[in-house]
Amino acid sequence: MKNNKKEANKDITQQIVRKYQQYLKLEKSLSKNTLDAYDHDLDKLLAFLQPANISILEVTLEDLQQFAAGLHDIGIHARSQARIISGVKSFFNFLIMADYIEADPSELLEGPKIGFKLPEVLSLEEIDAIIAAIDLSKKEGQRNRAILETLYSCGLRVSELCNLKISDLYLDEGFIKVEGKGSKQRLVPISPKAIREIDLYFMDRNQTLIKKDYEDYLFISKRGKNISRIMVFHFIKELAQQANVTKNISPHTFRHSFATHLLEGGANLRAIQSMLGHESIATTEIYTHIDRNMLRNEIIEHHPRNIKYRLRE
Repeated sequence: MKNNKKEANKDITQQIVRKYQQYLKLEKSLSKNTLDAYDHDLDKLLAFLQPANISILEVTLEDLQQFAAGLHDIGIHARSQARIISGVKSFFNFLIMADYIEADPSELLEGPKIGFKLPEVLSLEEIDAIIAAIDLSKKEGQRNRAILETLYSCGLRVSELCNLKISDLYLDEGFIKVEGKGSKQRLVPISPKAIREIDLYFMDRNQTLIKKDYEDYLFISKRGKNISRIMVFHFIKELAQQANVTKNISPHTFRHSFATHLLEGGANLRAIQSMLGHESIATTEIYTHIDRNMLRNEIIEHHPRNIKYRLRE
């Protein structure tokens, strides 16, 4: 009897999960990376419920609190815990909406407290030093130079960079078309410097053997396919080390630096939001915190009261 119930629970769960995945893909239009993240979050919950044979439709708040406590106990970082719990809440919201359950057990589920942490930002000198560390005698040298100039010039997510296509380039007009989260497209200005590096890269690219179906991708790996996020992450880490940049950086650091430098230069926050592809202005407002830090340092450094105080010391 127990086995029959277990099999029935399993079948029902699989049906519901499939419908949830269809909902995320078709109704929410999420990117593949986001869909994968939601799947992984849900898999963790299902793996927790399975040994106790708890049906997904009978989950209680207490069950979810034990699940959340388990995430902490096995050492998952607070930010990852928060993301997983957010994914779980999304699933139960779907169950309510699809009339599978009447009450949401995740409604009072709390995530871990996360302190506000400003992202690392590179100075223009550090960006120049990292790009200067590229060995142009290597076959991939000019490609990597074009990649970094494009990342910094356009403030792209690394996934957007890896999926950038030649047909997305409007270099004569000074724009590129970017497909961001949820398959949303936007036009982003590209600097003359980045355009020049891309033009130089085309000379190397034209001599690269490119696999079928990858001909339109801009940045190509040695294997003839579009470059991967891991590859970009790896060579940026290496270049930073060679340039003696000790900050903990990633491809995303160039995006943060792009936005911060624009704000420092007086760009409108709404314009930055549009270029970054942020759905909400609240996401872009993180850069105002960075700018306020810079402003505070400037005031401390140059305000007459502070100068007199330092002179007395």
